[in-house]
Formats: sequence, C-alpha cells, structure tokens
Amino acid sequence: MPVFTRLRAARPRTRPRTRPRTRLRTCLRAAREAHPVAARALRLTVHVLAAALVVGALLMPNTAPALRPDRFTRIPAEAIIGAILLLALPRRPRTVVAALCGAGIGVLTVLNLLDMGFTEYLGRGFNLVLDWGLLDDAQTYVADALGGTAATAAAVGAVVLALLLVAGTALAAVRLGNLLARHRTRSTRGALIAGTAWVACAALGVQLAGLPVASERAAGALKGQTRRVVETLRDEAAFEKESRADTFGATPPEQLVPDLRGKDVVFAFIESYGRAAVVDPLVAPGVTRTLDTRTAALARAGFHARSGWLTSATYGGSSWLGHSTALSGLWVDNQQRYRTVTAGDHLTLTRAFRETGAWDTVGVMPGVQKAWPEAEWYGLDKVYDAFDLGYRGPKFSWSTMPDQYALEAFERLEHGRKRDRPLMSEIILTSSHQPWAPIPELVGWDELGDGSVFDAIQRAGKKPAGVVADGAASKREYGRSITYSVTSLTQWLERYGTDDTVLVFLGDHQPLARVSGDRASRDVPVSVVAKDPEVLEKIADWDWTEGLRPAEDAPVWRMSDFRDRFLTAYGSTPHPTGG
Repeated sequence: MPVFTRLRAARPRTRPRTRPRTRLRTCLRAAREAHPVAARALRLTVHVLAAALVVGALLMPNTAPALRPDRFTRIPAEAIIGAILLLALPRRPRTVVAALCGAGIGVLTVLNLLDMGFTEYLGRGFNLVLDWGLLDDAQTYVADALGGTAATAAAVGAVVLALLLVAGTALAAVRLGNLLARHRTRSTRGALIAGTAWVACAALGVQLAGLPVASERAAGALKGQTRRVVETLRDEAAFEKESRADTFGATPPEQLVPDLRGKDVVFAFIESYGRAAVVDPLVAPGVTRTLDTRTAALARAGFHARSGWLTSATYGGSSWLGHSTALSGLWVDNQQRYRTVTAGDHLTLTRAFRETGAWDTVGVMPGVQKAWPEAEWYGLDKVYDAFDLGYRGPKFSWSTMPDQYALEAFERLEHGRKRDRPLMSEIILTSSHQPWAPIPELVGWDELGDGSVFDAIQRAGKKPAGVVADGAASKREYGRSITYSVTSLTQWLERYGTDDTVLVFLGDHQPLARVSGDRASRDVPVSVVAKDPEVLEKIADWDWTEGLRPAEDAPVWRMSDFRDRFLTAYGSTPHPTGG
C-alpha cells in the first residue's frame, strides 16, 4: 500500500463542521415544523407587511396635507409593471432587479419626506442639486431651538430612518419577487387582472374620494425630481447671463442717488416680517396696533412714513435670498443663483452708495457667525457680526442677541459718531426668527449695557419645544416677536434719528406655513420713513399707504423691482450694461 494511502487511512474521521448559516436554517425549519400554524401566520404577516411597504411607498404623496388614508386606496401602475418584470426573470437576475427597484423606491420615499419638510418650512420642494447644504442649517436650527442633544438625536434618527427605508423596501421587493415566482401561475393571472383593471379605471376616469383609482404617483414623483434637476442646471446658465445685464451697471458715481446726498440712509430687514403679521386674525391685532401706535409716536417726533408690499423671492427661510433680491434687483430664489450673483459685480443698492464716494457704508449682521465674503459684493466698508457688537448676554434661540441691543450697539459704534461723511447702513434684525421662543423684552435704552440685563428675561421666557409643536402658540409668539422688532427699530429712530435720517425697513420673507397658512402669498411689508418731506415726496407716485401699516390693497411689486424703483426715485440715471 502506498505511504500516502496508509496515512490517509490512518487519519481519524471527523464529522464536517456545520456552518452557522446552515445551523440557523436548521433551527428555523425545526421551529416551523414544531409550530406550523404560527409559522404560517408569521409568514403571511411578513408578506403583507412587505406588500404594504412597497405599495405604500409607491403611493406616498410629497406634501403633508395630502398624507391621508384615501391616498393609499389606489392601484399603482408601477407595482403591476414591476410584478410582470420580476415574473419574466430567472432567479438571480430577479433578485438583483428586485433589490435595485426596491432601493430606488426607498430613495424616492426619502425624497418625498424631504419634499414634505421643505414645503412646510420653505414653501417649495427639495432640490437635489442645491439643497444638501441646507440640511446642516436645519440641524443648527434644531440645536438652537431644542438643544444640541436633540439636534444630534434628530440628525442620527433621520439618517437611520433613511437607511432603514432604503434597506426595508429593497428586502421587501426581493421577498415579493420570490413569492411571485413560487406562485407563478396565480401571480401572472393576478398581474393581468390588475393591469386590466388599471387600464379600465384610467380610461373611464374612475375616482375614489375625489382621486383617480389608476395611479402613477411614483412615476410622477420621479419625473418631477428629474425635471427639477434639469431646470436647475438650465437656470444656472440663463441666470449667469441675466446677472451680467444691469440697468445701472455703467452709471457714473455722480449720477447715483443724487437726491439723497447728505442723508444717513438705513436699510433694515426684519426677519420673517410677512403679510401674515398684518392680516392673520390670530397675529394681526397686536401687530397692527403696534404699527399704528408707532406711526403716531414717530409723527410726534417729526417722522412720517409710506408703506407698500413686496413679493419675496423666498418663503419661510433662506433670508439671504430675500436680502440679495431686494438689493440687487435680480430674482434670487435659490442657492445657485445666490452664489452666481454674489460672485459677480452686479450693482447692489447698498454698493451704489459706496460707489458715489459720498457715504461711509457699514453692515450690522448679528446673525453672521463665520466668514462672510459677500460684504464686498454688498459694498460694505465694515461689517459688525455677532462677535463685534460687544454682547455678553444670552442667546434667544437662534438669535444671537436682541434687536434692541444690536441697534444700540450700532448707535454706539457707528451712527452716533461724528464723521465727515453721511452713513449708509444695512442692518439685519433677527429677534423675530423662528421658533419665536423665548422672545426678548424691551428694557430702558440706558440699561442695555453689555446685554447681561437679558439673562433673567431669557430664563423666564417660553421654551422653544413648547411653541414649535403648537400652531396656535407659534402664531401668537410670532406676532409678539414682530411687535418687539418693529418697536425696537422705531424707538431707535425716534430716539436717535435726525432731520437727515432715512429709514427703509422691510421683511425678508413670510413665516413658515404653520403660521402664514397653506398657499399663503409671499408678500412682505416695506416702509420708507423720514423727517424731510422731500424724501417722501420723491415716492409719491408709488401710491403707498401713509404710515407704517400698508393697506391690504396697497401696490404689490416683485421684490426684485425695488432696487431700480428706489434708484430712479432718488435721481439715479440709468446707464445699462449688456448681458
């Protein structure tokens, strides 16, 4: 006998090791055999849940108001087509296709959820090209409103939910594909019946609860997302060309705003100051009373005002889009447009003052907490951000400091100083930023100090968590915040304004839908206030309402029209540059 044969014969025989996966299958088989009824019920339950997940995802709307039970009582064409495709494939290709299709359905569901959130807060759907950076802003907002732990938990939860949705729909699609293959004859018959029913319902226009029974919801959502991406890419090139054309782009410095020479001009934006503040029944009474009271107080101090409406380029948030639209004369309604215009040399209303050489220009930006290169585009010689105003008090949710303090710091650092030239200022007031809790209270202007006086006020204020989830409370606190901001600004003017002070203040956008209402307009109030009657006489043909409260039927302009109308009213001569 050969040596290697003897060695092999002498080696003791051992039983092959059972793989863990095989052991698991063996245990499951034993459990099914031991409890057949329970196993069958469990299997049917998993099948039903898988079908419900896939069909529910295919029928899911992308707006919160549409999230109703009757939305899920329709026949999705995509499910029928998917079933037919999987029935036609062999096992391995079927598994791969089912997993990819299921994952795609999960991704589409995540996009639908993002659409819901963006529609609720910004009045528009999620943009796959432009909006990823706003998710970081959303986390910062949650941190300011509910704390860092809650923000981290929300971010982790959102990522986990997204991954579970994608994985869950992929696994569910694979399971349903295998189920169809095991019952191929009955599945084929069922798919044909469902397809016939879908075609008949589509042809006859059959509806249930006002909705067509034959649904193409998922295909429509995919088409919508694709169209949004394509339009965004096309818009980028078109807007770049548009931004190069400027009615006042070549106007000589001496021909820019000659009728305001010698005036201290202030452009102030009040966060979330929208039409809802003036017309909503739960919000308006307190705000309109404040506007009327402050109009009378300013009149006693010698100031008079005219007010109208502007339609903002943004809604619910992204305030910088409103600021850049009003001051550039361009419709800046997305982040790509903002990047394009701020990287160019399109003349802003604020930079027009610097171009003349007759004004010093400053910006007061208490909401800016990092580098802000846009200052040069806005034509601001100096910018005071959240760290430059000397504030040592508490934050009020998102707002780094109360408006009253920011205005007093502006007076101390710039407006109240003696200077050789008048001052043009851009001021962003942030106390009316959502979630509108806690809200600062007015204190004596001589008591502001370094802002420590607000410690007790902040501690005694309402907690953001108690306001965010309550629509009625959000409306009430929103109104209080607008009252505070308007009062702070007009008291500053009453206290420190001179015969040569001109104040232009406006909202940047409407508050989110929970406050302004579904399908609300994007209108915001705008006011011009001055002592010199000639300043208001220049805009007499605008037909604006006297006082700080614009009439509901006062003229409404697109916000992008404001720059050219303002420059023209105060004597600027157009010298266009080409596109």
